[in-house]
Amino acid sequence: MADEPEFEPVADDATAAHPSTPGAKLRAAREAQGLSVQDIATRTRIAQRQLEAIERDDYGALPGIPYAVGFARAYARAIDLDEVAIAADVRNAVHNSDMGATRYEAFEPADPARVPSRTLAWTAAVIGIIVIAGFTIWRTQLLTPPTGEEIAEQQAEKPAAAPKVGVQAPIAAPVTGPVVFTANDDVWMRIVDEAGERLKDGLLKKGESFTLPAGARNPTILTGRPQALDVTVGGKAIPPLGAADRTIADVPVSAEALLARAAAPAGAPAPAGQPQ
Repeated sequence: MADEPEFEPVADDATAAHPSTPGAKLRAAREAQGLSVQDIATRTRIAQRQLEAIERDDYGALPGIPYAVGFARAYARAIDLDEVAIAADVRNAVHNSDMGATRYEAFEPADPARVPSRTLAWTAAVIGIIVIAGFTIWRTQLLTPPTGEEIAEQQAEKPAAAPKVGVQAPIAAPVTGPVVFTANDDVWMRIVDEAGERLKDGLLKKGESFTLPAGARNPTILTGRPQALDVTVGGKAIPPLGAADRTIADVPVSAEALLARAAAPAGAPAPAGQPQ
């Protein structure tokens, strides 16, 4: 019986030439640049076994979905791929799997390559101590009553006040109304009140809205994608709660706090308790 000619499967060649999964895309780009997995581990400070799991699209081997997305973004950035597209591919892959229904438990972590070193942490601690000491000195000076000479100088420099005539101008009524969060993209968020009760905890899909309960006391928000939330107070749009893809935590979202944020001039520091 004559030997049959061997044919290589065309489908495999097409898959190799055009990888479809995020892990395959990352692996193909890495190999095209002649890099090893250890090279990527050095660049990203992510464990080699976790990078290998990403290349296999084995997200169950990672601590959770947020880490899978964060690690994949760092991997893509290290080899000059579109990190936003890769992150979207990973989200779609895990959300369409059993893992997506059971393991979405936290916000997306920061890029591992940006985790501060111990030296930087100590430096930040020293700066914090200096700031606290300066505030204490300023506060002490603020609470110290002025001397008689200082009062006399201020009175001498103050121009004569014009007599007040007529009726005072009416004070504009503050904007009031419900605080509404609307997702312009899929986003995980957690909102708790001052007692720690979770008012909202989970995924808000694109187009969905959540209205803050009217009686919520000092509510704060935690999310890894603040740019995916459109926030309004009584229909008045509020500026973004933080920079894109930067985790925000313990940010006040009461109507008063959000209106104070909206009233702050551009470039001014955010009100106390909010990220800069």
